[in-house]
Amino acid sequence: MTVAQPTDSGQPLMTAAVAKVALVKGSDRADGARRAIELLQLDRLNGKRVFLKPNFNSADPPPASTHLAVLRTLVQSLNEMGAGPITVGERSGMGETRSVLEQTGLFDLSDELGFDVVVFDELAEADWVIQRPAGSHWADGFAVPRMLLESDCVVQTCNVKTHQYGGHFTMSLKNSVGFAAKRVSSGGYNYMSELHSSPDQRRMIAEINTVYTPTLIVMDGVEAFVDGGPAVGTKVAPEVMLAGTDRIAMDAVGVAILRLFGTTAEVSRGKIFELEQIARAVELELGIDSPAKIQLVTGDSESESFASALRDLLD
Repeated sequence: MTVAQPTDSGQPLMTAAVAKVALVKGSDRADGARRAIELLQLDRLNGKRVFLKPNFNSADPPPASTHLAVLRTLVQSLNEMGAGPITVGERSGMGETRSVLEQTGLFDLSDELGFDVVVFDELAEADWVIQRPAGSHWADGFAVPRMLLESDCVVQTCNVKTHQYGGHFTMSLKNSVGFAAKRVSSGGYNYMSELHSSPDQRRMIAEINTVYTPTLIVMDGVEAFVDGGPAVGTKVAPEVMLAGTDRIAMDAVGVAILRLFGTTAEVSRGKIFELEQIARAVELELGIDSPAKIQLVTGDSESESFASALRDLLD
């Protein structure tokens, strides 16, 4: 059997001068996602291969999982931007992945729109690559799909919600945990047991993000969990869609939304940039290092009013 090969991971970014986060207020997910992406004014993709990570940790309805209206709009927008082949990949943490994807309708959508679906749990051992970031809190690294490392651009869509099993919140940084293997071989080492039993879980979450740089992130905040999560919790309706390219900025804005509606003690405590997921991401230079560098971009008065309330919480 071929053994997954180790590599020195880490693609730290130089700290960004500013990070745009597009914000669209409204309950129509498809319209909000499209408008948010358009506000970013991203470069065309010119045939680049896209690896897209949704949030299908379970088959529970949004905000537990990605709404198909968001995924549909995202794929259509990528095609309009000139994307080449699009591959959607996922590993569910709560349930058998293929079954979860069948229940959520992902395979039907792939047939309709013509993208490929990869179930990470079904990858061969040779399709995983061990990553050992310098200074990592992982005992001996973690494994990610080779196709993630070889893709021309990586896109993800996530939700605004809390995480009751040690992450405290799960947005764009935490969504990357679905890239990491539970095991790379039958009966092999259980990376997820290590993650969920570690007091450094939130730092380890950030460290997974060192292996790639996102081209686009779309975050669904039409509904959110302000406690519980990731599958069930107390639901509120911020009615907002967000888009950006900086995971730190996106998660900081997401946390501000949770705080605006009232959330858990862990998510409410201290300054947003002092929360462990975000603080570790800043140390790793995965994006901006200050809330002052977040530029909330809006296109209408209702969205601007909501953004103004978030700016007060980010300061």
